[in-house]
Amino acid sequence: MKKIIVFILFLPILSSAQEYVDVLKFGYSNTFDAKFEGTDESTNVNSYTAAITFPIELNEKHALITGIDFSSYHLLLSPDYNQTTTLYNTLLKIGLASSYSEKWSSTIVLLPKIASDYKNISGDDFYFGVYAIAKLKKNEHFKYRFGFYASTESFGVFATPIIGAYYLSPNNRFEVDAALPITANVNYKLGKAAVGFNYFAIGRSYNISQETSIPVYVDQRPIEFSSYFQYGILENSILLRAKVGYSSNTNEVYEQGDQLDFRISAFSFGDDRTQLNPDILGSAFIKFEAIYRIHFKEKNKDSNN
Repeated sequence: MKKIIVFILFLPILSSAQEYVDVLKFGYSNTFDAKFEGTDESTNVNSYTAAITFPIELNEKHALITGIDFSSYHLLLSPDYNQTTTLYNTLLKIGLASSYSEKWSSTIVLLPKIASDYKNISGDDFYFGVYAIAKLKKNEHFKYRFGFYASTESFGVFATPIIGAYYLSPNNRFEVDAALPITANVNYKLGKAAVGFNYFAIGRSYNISQETSIPVYVDQRPIEFSSYFQYGILENSILLRAKVGYSSNTNEVYEQGDQLDFRISAFSFGDDRTQLNPDILGSAFIKFEAIYRIHFKEKNKDSNN
């Protein structure tokens, strides 16, 4: 068990060059009164998220990554539908983290998933993704990262390059953690508390089996900006966050089989699809998160002592 904790140092998919890793994470959010364009109707978007990652050391330079992520989104997709829909996403993480030198390391993770309303699961609900990233340690306070993410989706193939960096100030108070265009986090620590800014954006799709005149899928592309207050307990091993922000609420409905050619980051090519629901306009949201975090330096010091 001690080896597993120490080897988490080589997990850039999670730590991305920090001196910690979040092994457990739970969240709940509520997006308020998201209106349908051109109508007086609106919907709330309630979501739950959970993630766990467990690394297994293979040798001094390689570790197997295992884990699972789960999320659900509950909303009304169109004023014309008789009922709300819950979109579920269950994703497995199976990969390899490697350390090549003091400066270079990498991670490659396979990401099979099931994404749908989970009413009648079929082969159309299964998708496959891959995440690959390398990191370069510039100095004790600054690291680069670059790589890509790609996945099959109901609308076709989605891919995006990943370019980012990690910075921690010498006094350990100011932190920047970015892997654009997917996520970015900036925070400033005030003892056990911290204030910060968070950005998150990634595309997903869900096969829908609910009663509609034709079989459909949801093309979900939320872009979220939020500020947050964080409080740490048990020497910051458990973090509690309260967020307030704005979400684009993009949940477009299309007929199954109506696809685009491919999508790179935010750019779609060959997209002549016919959208079957009104656009859901952006609105404010609140989110609460609980995180269990392991700090490498503290654990390593305890081991040395």
